[in-house]
Amino acid sequence: MGHPTWVCRNNLLCRYVRPGERVERATSVTACIFVLIRDRATQIPLTSRASSTCHIQGVFRMNVHVGWSKIQDFLDALGVCEVPMGLYYSDQAPDIGTQPKPSPLPSVEMEARGEVDWPSLDKNWSCVIGQLWIARNRRSAAYFDREHFGCLGGAFYLGFLKPQLEAIACYISSGIPDYLEGERFLESPQVSRAFFEAVDPRPAPARYCIFKPLDQVTQSETPELVVFFDRPEVISGLHQLATFVTNDFEAVCSPFGAGCSNIVSWPLKYLAEGKLKAVLGTWDPADRKYLKTDEISFTVPIEMFSRMVARWDESFLTTSAWKTVVKRISKSRKTWGDD
Repeated sequence: MGHPTWVCRNNLLCRYVRPGERVERATSVTACIFVLIRDRATQIPLTSRASSTCHIQGVFRMNVHVGWSKIQDFLDALGVCEVPMGLYYSDQAPDIGTQPKPSPLPSVEMEARGEVDWPSLDKNWSCVIGQLWIARNRRSAAYFDREHFGCLGGAFYLGFLKPQLEAIACYISSGIPDYLEGERFLESPQVSRAFFEAVDPRPAPARYCIFKPLDQVTQSETPELVVFFDRPEVISGLHQLATFVTNDFEAVCSPFGAGCSNIVSWPLKYLAEGKLKAVLGTWDPADRKYLKTDEISFTVPIEMFSRMVARWDESFLTTSAWKTVVKRISKSRKTWGDD
């Protein structure tokens, strides 16, 4: 295999590794990023990855265990008081965390045969954003799997169910006359099915989908995404910084979808297409009760997050304009009793 290739990009020590290769922890740098392309180590400049047409097998990875103080400096400058969540998939459940009650996961074949246990699904129903609300308040993890998915929407968007059931296509649109009231987020079941095909959630690569506060991520865990929940003043900083670190004037997307599609499905879809995109979300009216007043989500790939950590002090976050925003952030927290 030869000697590993180390390069420096944006003050980050980066290494390209082969699948299955053991990676030793670096201790003299703030962060590390790794990328796997197909079945070999391929050197691609970090600045050009977003436009790369290579099929990405792995993801850029940031070692959050090295130099947490620099991450904290970034969060402080941004005005964030709640540590964001890291999202990753693993076959190992977290030691402590919240998860939905167990439910039998149906399929479209079971639906066609009339074998779906709807009363059980209704009894054990819960929302992914609701589970995250519990975890956020407890400062702990939330995790999901095929037996603990909360709702069929969550099962689909987190990658445990595909294709989605026809009943859900009706539920999020016009409903079923005399049986099921529709949410009317989409015009018709046909449009719902088109949406399901468009978002096309990635199948879960491991048993559990885990959200964990970033400062609690262990040595063996590598988040793919970082999820912020905050009010518009803080989100405005993340929004502008996304373009600063990518030079992409459309670095932030805000596609239609349920809250969990905004924080999982869409960001992963963009990554699979080779696009380094942040996703603004949790617009779903059904999810809003699980968020603070005026709060929205902002999800970034770990690569974009690592760039933000490395380069925020070169950006507007050090200017007088941002200091004015920080005062508004403080005022907002006092108004809503967050302090």
